[in-house]
Amino acid sequence: MKILKVKCLAPTRLDNYLTQQYPALTPGRLNKALRENKIKLNGKKQPLSTRVMAGDEIKLFILDEVLDADRRVDGPAWKNARGPAQVVYDCPQIVIVNKPAGLAVDGPEDDTLLNRTLLYLNQQGEYKENDLYTPALCHRLDTGTSGLVIVAKTPEAEELFLAAIKNREVKKTYLCVTFGRPMPPDATLGGYLLKDADRGIVKIVEEKQPGAKEVETRYETIVVSGRLALLKVQLIAGRTHQIRAHMASIGCPILGDSKYGNNTANRELKLKYQALCAWELTMPRFNQPDFEFLSGKTFRAPKPWYYSQVLDGTLK
Repeated sequence: MKILKVKCLAPTRLDNYLTQQYPALTPGRLNKALRENKIKLNGKKQPLSTRVMAGDEIKLFILDEVLDADRRVDGPAWKNARGPAQVVYDCPQIVIVNKPAGLAVDGPEDDTLLNRTLLYLNQQGEYKENDLYTPALCHRLDTGTSGLVIVAKTPEAEELFLAAIKNREVKKTYLCVTFGRPMPPDATLGGYLLKDADRGIVKIVEEKQPGAKEVETRYETIVVSGRLALLKVQLIAGRTHQIRAHMASIGCPILGDSKYGNNTANRELKLKYQALCAWELTMPRFNQPDFEFLSGKTFRAPKPWYYSQVLDGTLK
């Protein structure tokens, strides 16, 4: 955390003052930091248009790597990633990487999953900043969710996997911990998912209505520990925040989820991000010669830290 004591001769907009102090804080980064409550003016969240005056106190809960513009290497953003991505599988067509919780897949920051992947590929001699094709994400995960993400190395792979994922041909299995024990222990949940764009959330409704999309989520309880349950979850139809909203709709929100969960329990158990991991990907049957070798293969991420702690009763 950085604490700034404002020193200016005349009232200045908060965003302008912060940009003067830290040129690396672009408008996109400032807006993202404000949304995530990482900027406090005199102890409170204030709009970036607020005028600051001499003596005001600003607290920034932003990494030094982001604030310190002098450390930034000139050139493309991937050169400033904090390190290469953790690779689970690599072949000429795709690379499957393991995203840690808290890291955005892409966005305004230099340190994203995609940029870490580009850094890895550059270190392997497979990608340079002037290449005609830039490896691309084939799907996304929420920032707070960990697990496997497919990155295409070629335009053909990008087209193929975007279509396969859109058509639900790639089977996705998640591991998660819920606050509350689902009843029954194993079930398939249905309903419709409706987005609330103004609030940045979704909700599950029982009846079809304008804008709502049908969803289906299958869960299986692996073990229970006190108030908690460790689940294996399969997405039959994958939508934004689907697992998080669906489990919350039956009274068993994902542990650590600040949007749909129990924040009192999250604080008590010191969970910063939701206990949700995209653990397993199973490929469909591919007929294309360059992709046949991937047919039916299953890839798994390392089990997240909470898996063993719920299993042995440490987390409960």
